[in-house]
Amino acid sequence: MADLHDLLIEAINDAGAHIGALYLLGEDRELLVMEAELGFPTMIARAWARVRGNGSVPVAVAVRERRLVWLADQEDLARSFPGAALVVPYHFSAAAAPIHTGSTDWGALLLLWPGEHTPQLTQHKLDVIQRTCRRMAAVLEEADQMGRPLRPRDRPRILSPYRSRQVDPDAGMAALDCLNGLPEGYFAMDVDGRITFLTAPAAELLDDDASELLGERPWEYLPWLNKPVCEDRYRAAVISHEVTSFTAERPDGQWLAFQLYPAPFGISVRVTPSTMARDPGHLMPDPLASADRRNGSSGLHDMLHLTTALSQAATVQEVIDIVADQVMPVFNVQAIAVLHAEGGRMRVVGARGYSQESIDHFDGRPVSAPTPSTIPMDTGKSLFFATWHEMKQSWPDAIRYDNMSAWAFLPLITSGRPMGTLTLAFDRPHHFTIDERATLTSLAGLAAQALERAHLYDVKHQFAQTLQSSLLPRELPEIPGLEVAACYLPATHGMDIGGDFFDLIQLDDSVAAAVIGDVQGHDITAAALMGQVRTAIQAYARAGSSPGEVLHHANRLIIDLAPNRFTSCLYISLDLRRHTMCVASAGHPPPLLRSPGEQARIVDSPPGLLLGIDSNAEYPTTEHPLPPDSLLILYTDGLVETPGVDIGDAIAELAARLTRHADQPLQDLAETLIGPASAVQHRTDDTATLLLRTMVPPPAGNPSAQ
Repeated sequence: MADLHDLLIEAINDAGAHIGALYLLGEDRELLVMEAELGFPTMIARAWARVRGNGSVPVAVAVRERRLVWLADQEDLARSFPGAALVVPYHFSAAAAPIHTGSTDWGALLLLWPGEHTPQLTQHKLDVIQRTCRRMAAVLEEADQMGRPLRPRDRPRILSPYRSRQVDPDAGMAALDCLNGLPEGYFAMDVDGRITFLTAPAAELLDDDASELLGERPWEYLPWLNKPVCEDRYRAAVISHEVTSFTAERPDGQWLAFQLYPAPFGISVRVTPSTMARDPGHLMPDPLASADRRNGSSGLHDMLHLTTALSQAATVQEVIDIVADQVMPVFNVQAIAVLHAEGGRMRVVGARGYSQESIDHFDGRPVSAPTPSTIPMDTGKSLFFATWHEMKQSWPDAIRYDNMSAWAFLPLITSGRPMGTLTLAFDRPHHFTIDERATLTSLAGLAAQALERAHLYDVKHQFAQTLQSSLLPRELPEIPGLEVAACYLPATHGMDIGGDFFDLIQLDDSVAAAVIGDVQGHDITAAALMGQVRTAIQAYARAGSSPGEVLHHANRLIIDLAPNRFTSCLYISLDLRRHTMCVASAGHPPPLLRSPGEQARIVDSPPGLLLGIDSNAEYPTTEHPLPPDSLLILYTDGLVETPGVDIGDAIAELAARLTRHADQPLQDLAETLIGPASAVQHRTDDTATLLLRTMVPPPAGNPSAQ
């Protein structure tokens, strides 16, 4: 590995980079592992030590697409890799290049430069990157051909930038005496944040012993420095290679100002007591920027909260609501609109804060017409206008709607292509800082990914509803002497496709079969199997099989069709002339029966195994009386299963509700019984109920009976 490490250090020096890393593919060829790095803080290096080959990060894309990935600045990173921009919200330029020979991929080279220092990738830097990748590929290929392939270690090797050299001890002591004579304090940190050098005034200002502080991270060793801003400003200085600053209060009330200056391979820190800071401009080189960045931790928290919320959004409307609810108050936005390109025209997918007139203006306009809203769709670039005057200068034909005064037009990019625009409007002039532009661009990228997932969900949801309705009976048969009602309630999570089914089969003038079941799973496979099982049960029932025989045949069918899927099922044959019913169950919740003048009760029947487990399973059939004017309910577990509630207690409560509301019209009764389940906002299971009421025969001699 020494040759590869030397090549990495050489590339960093020759390209003028301040950070570099070498990634190698693991043995499974699906994981990129950081083999060595120089300049990264340990915590950041650990976060990026392992990258999935199919991930949306620069090194993964470079290897997967075999191309150089160049990111000129933070906004460029936010536009192409919004998730990565949130994790590393600092100013830098980056290049990720693939290392490969022929058809073999080996890994990637990653280099970082200070953001303001490298606005573009020069030919010299490109030559260094390409030459280094070729030489690294040759080393890796040769080792592989010799039967000694180079594999990445579990943790990245942290390389040292220093060459062996002679140090004059007298010069070092003279420098220390010079610094100790100054009223300010000075100390040095390595890229990992540990103190490597400390002057006596610095130790005095930090109110601790110098020997105790050496080798420690100040924000970990000193409790009063254990604040997010301290570590954040250190990381910004290391990654962005720019001067940063912050203030902190000692326990005794003394305020200190810290200025962090990037060194070639570490950080030099100046510590100044607040009594010397009569001129804020002298103490803090950029007070406005420092003030903005002091809010960086809060802003990052807001963005992470938004990311979490978006990851849970299932529909397009939910995504729009989350973006509006969280972005508008955080960034003081007065209006927001999500525009999507469809059929060559812009469509307003959702809006908040805009008048209907403004929405109508945007909706339906040709995408080909260049406007601030369409440019991000075409170019993938964000547009920012701090004032109406600035907007008017760039777009003389622009129309000012709702008296807004500043705008951000952000591209919604998914799978590498723009698919819409996120428009943010402010009611007063608004200066967009570099950090804010990058943050808003990252926000748009996250919203675009969430919208893409939600759109796919909406399409699948519509397909699910169509499939579900086609598999369940559109209407139940009218059978003399029997009143019937049914309700189906889909789940609210996932694809909303359930395996619950019910049916009523007329076998002759006075005999019918009531069936209900639940196929394992909530996906297309479950729904398809449900349709096959329902069809098979109809066939076996009409062939004259007893309830137990119907379940026996259905069991064998399921084992043949889907050996890893299980199904519960309840089959009841109703003889309306004899006023009896025969029941067979395959692990399904028991039916409830309310006879005239009695309380509703469980119909006892020995439950057999679930369908799909044992091809030799038997399903006993039991016979029970079914008096006229009786109520019978068949249901799936979604009606009685509630977290933390005993299933027996839930069934008893259902029986009590059936008794209390037995006099309602049957369809009203069905809706009453399913009401508590429908009131649950997030249902993880679908629910089916089938209610049957045996009718009292007309009195003998009644003309209507003739």
